[in-house]
Amino acid sequence: MTSSSPRNEELFDRARQLMPGGVNSPVRAFGSVGGTPRFMVSAKGAYLTDADGKEYVDLVCSWGPALLGHAHPAVLDAVHAAVDRGLSFGASTPDEANLAEIVKERVPAVERLRMVSTGTEATMTAVRLARGFTGRNLIIKFAGCYHGHLDGLLASAGSGVATLALPGSAGVTAATAAETLVLPYNDLTAVKEAFATHGQDIAAVITEAAPANMGVVTPGEGFNLGLSRITREYGALLIVDEVLTGFRTGYSGYWGLTGGAPDAAEPWTPDLLTFGKVIGGGMPTAALGGRADVMDHLAPTGPVYQAGTLSGNPVAMAAGVATLTHATRDVYSYIDVRSLELSSALSSALDAAGVDHSIQFAGNLFSVAFGTSARGVHDYADAQAQEAFRYAPFFHSMLESGVYLPPSVFEAWFLSAAHDDAAMNRIFDALPAAAEAAAAAQA
Repeated sequence: MTSSSPRNEELFDRARQLMPGGVNSPVRAFGSVGGTPRFMVSAKGAYLTDADGKEYVDLVCSWGPALLGHAHPAVLDAVHAAVDRGLSFGASTPDEANLAEIVKERVPAVERLRMVSTGTEATMTAVRLARGFTGRNLIIKFAGCYHGHLDGLLASAGSGVATLALPGSAGVTAATAAETLVLPYNDLTAVKEAFATHGQDIAAVITEAAPANMGVVTPGEGFNLGLSRITREYGALLIVDEVLTGFRTGYSGYWGLTGGAPDAAEPWTPDLLTFGKVIGGGMPTAALGGRADVMDHLAPTGPVYQAGTLSGNPVAMAAGVATLTHATRDVYSYIDVRSLELSSALSSALDAAGVDHSIQFAGNLFSVAFGTSARGVHDYADAQAQEAFRYAPFFHSMLESGVYLPPSVFEAWFLSAAHDDAAMNRIFDALPAAAEAAAAAQA
């Protein structure tokens, strides 16, 4: 399938003896594309280098955080300075408030912010907070939306669950699953019917601002606005998960491009938002924020408990402050242009090879779905019905040409401010052969 990668193979063999599947996050195992996972040893700008010394143009960007490019000098300087002051104090630090202030300026819906360490922790806390604030138990989520590996939200999840073709996860009790109502994405009628039946018991609706874990799916016109109206009518909360899209799809995240945009025809505001990835600039940081009256239900001011030894870690805070400070509006404009260039080149290459496809967008994020031109992808059923078998040969052709794509068709493609003409041309040059490989694929 691919050329010899002896050091990567050696490392994978060793890792499988020590860790489940040889990885610490399932998609890294190349389970849906086959072959030997690449073990990366360094990154700079738009490039990754693996253990065999091969260089790749990176279109994963650490699943979003490398917005400025890998090893950006300003971020490294900030991290080095923080490390010199100490790795962890177990006490409050100035940069926690500095980062919170930056987030609040960029996302006005955030009146209070709580730092945590992972996106899963952020969504877990948001759900607990919603239940504590409303005194209700039920949560609505949408099939194909991934909100971390929180027990109650793994049903019909996207991301790694979709990649592995799992219905949910073993180890989740029936009682836990029963507190989650899973509805089709982009279906407001289903949401209205659920509230008509269970409205007094629903604590919150949680949704990705724009789904990017079943591939990218663009929210239908008025869908998020409709969720906001319905939840307010019934006294439930709307939790918008921007762990992946926040500060990646735009200066104020995807909400800032839609309901929170200055020129929004019908503005809407979530009650809670969750953030991750970019907010930590590549360090393990996440956060939840939103209405002050809701957030103040968190301990120590309220009865909903949450704590974390490494929450607000000073090195991670320094990375986040530096990343968001340098992620100017010009940076997003540049990435937007590069995203349009790449998605157009991808579509042209697939058209030339006769490969039926559609491309879905959420700001500068996009993904390709094979065999979907007639309808596109609007929900999880559409995503699962695509000709996913075409992705593995496409992926490996690009990999052989020195382009590192997400190792799953159910993931978004990421660009950075470091993707210059040289990097883009390497991607463009690799696309025709990859498109031919996809065309030749057999189910």
